[in-house]
Amino acid sequence: MLINRILDCGIRVAMEKIPYVQSASIGIWVKAGSADENEINSGISHFIEHMLFKGTELRSAKEIASDVDKIGGHINAFTGKEATCYYLKTLDSNLEKGCEILLDMLLNSKFDPDEMAKERMVICEEMKMIEDSPDEYAQDLISEAVFHGTDLQSPIIGTEKSLMGIQRDDIMDYMGKEYTRDNIVISLAGNFNEDKVCEFLEGKLHSLNEKKERKALKIAEYKPTYLVKTKEIEQSHICLGLKGIELEHKLYYAMAVLNNIMGGSMSSRLFQNIREEKGLAYSVYSAAAAYVNLGSFTIYAGVSHNKVKDAIYGIMEELHSLKNNGITQEEFLTAKEQLKSNYIFGLENVNGRMFTIGKNTLLLGKVHTPEEVLRNISGVTMEQIFDTANIISDVKQYSAVLVGRKEVDLKGILQKS
Repeated sequence: MLINRILDCGIRVAMEKIPYVQSASIGIWVKAGSADENEINSGISHFIEHMLFKGTELRSAKEIASDVDKIGGHINAFTGKEATCYYLKTLDSNLEKGCEILLDMLLNSKFDPDEMAKERMVICEEMKMIEDSPDEYAQDLISEAVFHGTDLQSPIIGTEKSLMGIQRDDIMDYMGKEYTRDNIVISLAGNFNEDKVCEFLEGKLHSLNEKKERKALKIAEYKPTYLVKTKEIEQSHICLGLKGIELEHKLYYAMAVLNNIMGGSMSSRLFQNIREEKGLAYSVYSAAAAYVNLGSFTIYAGVSHNKVKDAIYGIMEELHSLKNNGITQEEFLTAKEQLKSNYIFGLENVNGRMFTIGKNTLLLGKVHTPEEVLRNISGVTMEQIFDTANIISDVKQYSAVLVGRKEVDLKGILQKS
C-alpha cells in the first residue's frame, strides 16, 4: 500500500507498507548530483556522501558504524547524476533508531578538515580504481561523450583537481543550496506504522533551508565523438553509445523491451551473436539509462586486442538487422515476460521498493503502482518498438570509446558502415 505524506516543514514522505515482512528500509533522497555541479566543484555531491559517514556532533565515524550494528542494521549511500541517497535497512522494531542515525548524519555532520583531507585521499584511490577497471572507465567515458555539453556530462566522482579544491566552506555552501526541504524526499518500505514514523520525523528537519534555487537546463546538440585510451591491459573494452530517451518519454517502456532484446539477457541478440556464435567476448550487453530530461543507449563488449574490429562489425551487424528486419513476435513476447518477472522479483526486496518509490517521488513527483508498471510493459506495441528501433539502429549516430592497447580508427569503422 502506497502512502504519501508531507511533513509540516514541507518535506515529502513516500511510504509503502509491506506488513508480512519483519524489516524496514528508509532512505533520505536529495535531488543533488553531478548534474548540479560545475567544473570547479565537480565531485562535491559524492564527496559529501562520503563525509556524512565521517562523524557528527554526537557520534564519531566508528560510533556511527557501531550504532548501526547494535540494531542489526545495514547502512549505505550512493551518488548519481541527479540524486544522492542515504539509506538504512533494519528490523522493523528498530526503525526509529535507524531513522535517528540517518538524521544525525544529515543534520549534524562535522566535516572536520582533517577527516576531509583523509577522505580526499580515499576518493583519489577510488578514481585510480576506476581507471584500473577499464570496463567501468570506458562506461564513464561514453557517458561523457553522449552527454557532452549537458548537465549530465561530468563524472560523478569528479576530478582530482576539483576534489583537491573543495574546502569545508564550499561543502556548507553547497549543502545550504541543495539540501533544502523542497529538494528532499524520505522514502520507506517494509513493516512500520506510518503515523508513528511521521510523528518521529516531524520537527526534525526545520533547520534546513526551505527552497532550492532552480537553474536553467543546459542543452547541447548531440554529435558523435570518438575516443581511444591506450593502456597496458589484457583486454580491449568497447563502448558505443547515443542519445536515448528520458524517464517520462512515451517510448520509455518500449526502450526497456528493445534493450532486453538487443543485449539485456543471455538470449539477447548481442550475447548470442558476439559471444555464443562468434566467440569474441565473455561480456557483452546493452543498457538503456533514463534521466529526467535526457537518456542514453549504450553497448559494451570486452574482447581480445586483435578482435576489436570484428566485435564492432558484429555489433553493427545486429544494429543493421534491427533496422532492416525489425524483431520477431517471439522476441517481443519473451522480452516482456522477462521485464515483468524482473520487476516482480524486485518487489520482494524492501530496499528495492524503497529505492523505487524514493527515486520516482523525488525526480517525477509520482509513483506508479506495480499494477500500472506491469500494465505499461504489457501495453508496449510493435509500432512503438519500430519507433524505438529508429532511435538506436543508426550506426552513424553512435559515439565510440575504446580502452585498449592499440589505436583503432573508430570513426572510420562506424562512419563508413
